[in-house]
Amino acid sequence: MNPKKLKQLKKRARQNRPMPYITQLNRYRDLFHADPKVLVLINNALEADRLLAAGLPPQQLPYLQVPDDFQDELFQRINNTYAMGDPAGDAEWNQLSAALPKVDKLLRDFRDYLEERYGMWAYISAPLLKDLANFTGRAPVLEVMAGNGYISKGLSRLHPSQTIYPTDSKAWTREKNNQTGRQPVIAVEALDALSAFEKYAADIQYIIMAWSPDHLTIDWELLQAIRASDYDIPLIVIGEKYGATGSKQFWDNADYQTGPEIEQLNAHFRPFDLIHDQVYVVK
Repeated sequence: MNPKKLKQLKKRARQNRPMPYITQLNRYRDLFHADPKVLVLINNALEADRLLAAGLPPQQLPYLQVPDDFQDELFQRINNTYAMGDPAGDAEWNQLSAALPKVDKLLRDFRDYLEERYGMWAYISAPLLKDLANFTGRAPVLEVMAGNGYISKGLSRLHPSQTIYPTDSKAWTREKNNQTGRQPVIAVEALDALSAFEKYAADIQYIIMAWSPDHLTIDWELLQAIRASDYDIPLIVIGEKYGATGSKQFWDNADYQTGPEIEQLNAHFRPFDLIHDQVYVVK
């Protein structure tokens, strides 16, 4: 190929390449610097990313969606800032009102970014980890479907002497172009949920399962195995009931435990998007 033509094609490819997610957020943070309601949402997402990139658990997130009435507030702010007919006010309104749906979509896509960048499906915040640590105490814990191990890593930070067994089948890491499984934050043993339970059942007092896939029945098979065993082990589940996670068989047949301690597990677990997952304790 003609070198000049090749150079042109490479330049065009660079121009068409999507801007990195965090770069986009930073640009919108600068754009909406005078609008606290949007600015605080962007800053929360950026801070969560900063902490995760540093190997630290993020803080709890607000609901990452631009408020329905924000466009009216934006119009009022610009009207109050500029004189009637000032072209600078018209220019700012045109720029920000056009950017608003884009930043809203970007915020709604934050979970997708976390999945792709960090392999974090359930949002594991520092306050949630503290609640899980308080609930399990220093009792030995098995984590199944641990993914990159954010829960096990967080618990081990809070209780260094606690015995924790992070396990995962790691089947998802073999998917084409899937990079997230190559970034574990703690050593994760390659065991599916049933094999992990069979191996560690005699040595544990709790099992933690976060975001079991919604197209598999492994969660229901695990629950049946626990019930058929000689061990009375509570299963701590993080997921969206009859939604994005878990099988219908599991949610239909789970025996949901109640009480103040279980309510405390959800004290700092709030949805930040359209997925309404929470923490359950099941037997």
